[in-house]
Amino acid sequence: MNPELGRRVRTGTFETNVHDLGTAAEDQPPVLLIHGSGPGVSAWANWRLVMPVLAQQRRVIAPDMVGFGYTDRPAGTAYIMDTWVQQALDLLDALDVPQVDLIGNSFGGALSLALAIRAPQRVRRLVLMGSVGVPFVITPGLDAVWGYEPSFETMRGLLDIFAYSRALVTDELAELRYQASIRPGFQESFSAMFPAPRQRWVDAMASPEAAIRSLPHETLVIHGREDQVIPLSNSLTLADWIPNSQLHVFGHCGHWTQIEHSARFAQLVTNFLAEADATR
Repeated sequence: MNPELGRRVRTGTFETNVHDLGTAAEDQPPVLLIHGSGPGVSAWANWRLVMPVLAQQRRVIAPDMVGFGYTDRPAGTAYIMDTWVQQALDLLDALDVPQVDLIGNSFGGALSLALAIRAPQRVRRLVLMGSVGVPFVITPGLDAVWGYEPSFETMRGLLDIFAYSRALVTDELAELRYQASIRPGFQESFSAMFPAPRQRWVDAMASPEAAIRSLPHETLVIHGREDQVIPLSNSLTLADWIPNSQLHVFGHCGHWTQIEHSARFAQLVTNFLAEADATR
């Protein structure tokens, strides 16, 4: 059985692959987890260590965004922020979920920002981890990630960029993620998303500064100090612009906070969301 396969939910004109686990207490919104944009990524690959921990206390919903993972890839899909925001809203509507606590990783952070700005009533609290969504000069690391051409050696090199700890970067993991990246349809949609020059895709994912500064949500901003993909300055900017924000920086950590420091990450998020439970 493939652990990356969840349930299928109709979202607009296509079906989304969704992991839906745990149970929310009364008046407690589910947690919506939005993954990043690495080659061969899926919700399960991004959140596999965090989902079961969070699901001990609340409902967790983790979709594959269109163009990634095992969600349908309809011909002619425009891989733009409008498409992904609408997919997320369609998913919440299909699941009859009026409001969520929203956690976005990297690309998923940009999407989470856009969703919170466009539909603020659908979000209770916001967590942004190694997030895109503000202007920055594309890093060599992100350019390499988005410019990925499938091979074991290239994937092994990307893992060195993603993770701070070399103990995480094994040939077994590289082979696993390489095989994921060459599944039918995966590389075709991925290569169509971010063709060079790639600075324009960073710019396209940025939300307006005024809109970010107007966000009413309590927001937890998280970053790995040694992140080579998304600069730490992004999170410093977000923490400065978002009025009700707090910032946590993990040392000895690259772009994989939820993997490299999964227990600490889950505890930090759990405590942050529990604050809202207590005041509701």
